[in-house]
Amino acid sequence: MSPRVFAHEPIGFNRMPPAVRGLVIANIVVFLLSYVVGGKFFDLFGLVPEHVLQDRWIWQPLTYLFIHGNIMHLLFNLFGLWMFGMPVEGQWGQWDFLKYYFLCGLGGAIAQVALLPHSSMAVIGASGAIFGLLTAYAMLFPDAVVLFWFVIPLKASHFAILYGLMELFAGTSGSTPGIARFAHLGGMVTGYLYIRWWWIAKIQAKGLWARIAGQPQAPRVSRRPTAVRARAQDAEPESSMAEIDRILDKILVSGLDSLTEEERAIMRRYSDRMKH
Repeated sequence: MSPRVFAHEPIGFNRMPPAVRGLVIANIVVFLLSYVVGGKFFDLFGLVPEHVLQDRWIWQPLTYLFIHGNIMHLLFNLFGLWMFGMPVEGQWGQWDFLKYYFLCGLGGAIAQVALLPHSSMAVIGASGAIFGLLTAYAMLFPDAVVLFWFVIPLKASHFAILYGLMELFAGTSGSTPGIARFAHLGGMVTGYLYIRWWWIAKIQAKGLWARIAGQPQAPRVSRRPTAVRARAQDAEPESSMAEIDRILDKILVSGLDSLTEEERAIMRRYSDRMKH
């Protein structure tokens, strides 16, 4: 899936990428189902650390992501899914996005269970995964402007750091016992480690294998998370795009200072073509 092209026009439900749209539908359906069923629905499908560890209710670290306590809780998380999920899925594609989403949700669950293993309180909501999406958005689009509390403009990178510090303070101080702050932090940390280390490790491993096998250059990593990447027009030669991808991989691993003058010239020519 190529990166999504954004336009200055209203974004309707049908314009949402498939993974985000599917998650929105699933959250709404489960929310309605929870009120129809009632009873022990939250205790059975929410995240209860005591049940996970003692009763082996191993489905809870995933099912809790779809359960919300009230309409405002649901709407706030769906807003975060829409705001941060659309550009992230547009860059990564449907399946890489879903893998990351559930991985962050699972990371939030592990953090909550590990730090509060004897808790009998059900943790519900997609916030762990949403905070992971916030981390991904901040790493992919660090200079994008986000309105803190819908008023104060901040860079996305600063916004994510500020939210992380707020969650850490609230979690360690115990000032909001009804909110699973550690699940939020677990989602953020999992997302950061996944993007910062796992993908780079894959790139380096492929490069090492290419050198061992005597190949001229490291193979392209298919559909990896990257910083914002402009795609050339359909007429762009495949060999040229392969070289661009190789240089972008090198920037991701070693930084801009690692580029040779020839590689810098290639990127400048590519940038000029995209402008025209």
